[in-house]
Amino acid sequence: MSEDASGSAVGPDTPPSRSDLRRGSQVSGDPSSFQSHVRAARSEFESQIERARVEFEEANDRINARSGRNLIMATLIGLGIGAIVLGSLLFWKWAFIAFAVPLCLLGAFEFTRALQASGRRVDLAPQLVGGALVLSAAFVGYLTQWFVLFAAVVLVVVWRLIAQMAAGDGRRYGDVVTDVLASGLVQVYVVFHGSLALVILRQDHGELWLLAVLIIAVSVDTGAYASGVAFGRHPMAPRISPNKTWEGFAGAVVVSLVAGGLLGVLMLQIPLWAGLVLGLAILVSATVGDLGESLIKRDLGIKDMSSFLPGHGGVLDRLDSILPSLVPGLALYILLTPLSGLA
Repeated sequence: MSEDASGSAVGPDTPPSRSDLRRGSQVSGDPSSFQSHVRAARSEFESQIERARVEFEEANDRINARSGRNLIMATLIGLGIGAIVLGSLLFWKWAFIAFAVPLCLLGAFEFTRALQASGRRVDLAPQLVGGALVLSAAFVGYLTQWFVLFAAVVLVVVWRLIAQMAAGDGRRYGDVVTDVLASGLVQVYVVFHGSLALVILRQDHGELWLLAVLIIAVSVDTGAYASGVAFGRHPMAPRISPNKTWEGFAGAVVVSLVAGGLLGVLMLQIPLWAGLVLGLAILVSATVGDLGESLIKRDLGIKDMSSFLPGHGGVLDRLDSILPSLVPGLALYILLTPLSGLA
């Protein structure tokens, strides 16, 4: 028997301590021990990743269930569209035409298909021809545009009446009237409102005014959505759109005033009060447009106009607040331009 440096007796029958084994494995570099540590660390890391993924999916499902949309996909697509709009309007405004015209025609196509699916008889070909004519007239003049709009509505109505007479299937008078009104609605609601974006665009500094209208309208939608998801308790119009709440509308009011004031002063160079008026006007039109499209979809018995934009629904589901906002946008451009430093 011998003694170690600490005075403890060490003999051949004395079992090694845990610290001796650990030091021995470190000295000898036991590969099995090292691999076991690596496996344990990897297993712990994977379990944490899986736990975080499950928690994220549960939170995302709760948000999606409350908002009725895929938030991540909607955000990515929204950012992509926003980048296209910003790039075209800020660098070369005429490039916006290549984006806006197909989008309006796609909206007319989408609305026509939704009406057809609900049992309305609306003809696609004259809708697209009339829509192209109305969008082209936006670059000519106000009077010409109104005349072409009237001609486009007459085209789709007469086409529908002739097609109905040729069918001779005994369709009821009330249904035929509904078909005719729906045909005219596509031209007025989608194409004419969309053409106002091109009217604003061709004005002096029109790209900045159009960009301001778009940003405020999107801000109203985003503010209402975020505030509604976070604080929504009291439905605003439960029979039209159960997900819209007064708390969401309150958030939209705040966001519209902030966006209108900042954009008015910094970008449009108009007085602060004028920017606030612009924000409030877009707030009203965007809210009415949102509720109006919800009413149309409820009447058609559908949730989304289409599935062209994952996470958003259809084109019109994203343009519902923008299309009506172009009306006060153009009107306020005419009224407030004399006050702008851009002039």
